[in-house]
Amino acid sequence: MIFESHAHYDDEEFDADREELLTSLAGHGIGLVINVGASMAGSEATVRLTEQYPFLYGAVGVHPSEAAKLDEEKLERLRVLCGCEKIVAVGEMGLDYHYPEPAVSLQKEWFERQLTLAREVKLPVIIHSREAAKDTLDIMQVNHAEEIGGVVHCYSYTKEMAREYLNMDYYFGIGGVITFKNAKKLKEAVEYIPLDKILLETDSPYLSPEPHRGERNSSLNLPYVAEAVAELKGISYEEVIEATERNAKRLFGLQV
Repeated sequence: MIFESHAHYDDEEFDADREELLTSLAGHGIGLVINVGASMAGSEATVRLTEQYPFLYGAVGVHPSEAAKLDEEKLERLRVLCGCEKIVAVGEMGLDYHYPEPAVSLQKEWFERQLTLAREVKLPVIIHSREAAKDTLDIMQVNHAEEIGGVVHCYSYTKEMAREYLNMDYYFGIGGVITFKNAKKLKEAVEYIPLDKILLETDSPYLSPEPHRGERNSSLNLPYVAEAVAELKGISYEEVIEATERNAKRLFGLQV
């Protein structure tokens, strides 16, 4: 079964058909799903989803775009949520320099605080990094993130940067962008990254693969991602499915 390592089914884009979509996944070969919190509200909703669907597990955290809304009380609430039965990671967290706000200093502060939280609760991290390659890596190295473990979600940097994360024993979330014609840098990185360090993801409802680019994404599109990885690696589709499922279960501690 395909393991979906990063989706946002708490998003309002799924309000009209969430139940129908989620209950259809198994019939399309999708097994376990990690729903990833990107805000306090999203993290609370993620916990509720994990309680409702047996195949769904969760991560709780605050995306850098929401960093200005964090405070000590909310961080403590995240700590409580980390203790919920089916929460298996902290995130997504990190840096996003695509937009001018929130301030870089705030993003860095709450990235570090969430790394510390993950270390304390002994859960792996899900890293978001957009147009912030050097600063993300610097913060992770200073905070010894190799001791925490995790995945760089929606990996978008070079194979040279991938080497740095491999040295930290991190995994790489590969999604729909790998199917884009202009994703040369990412394709080179995926060719370089060992298969045992790759996870499949969609980032639903965002980043739909070809041929559905621009539409709402869902885990039903994961086969397109797996096929692209298989082609780049010169291996079978089935090998990609089996390896990435094994990788995700190892990272998130799911022996199910």
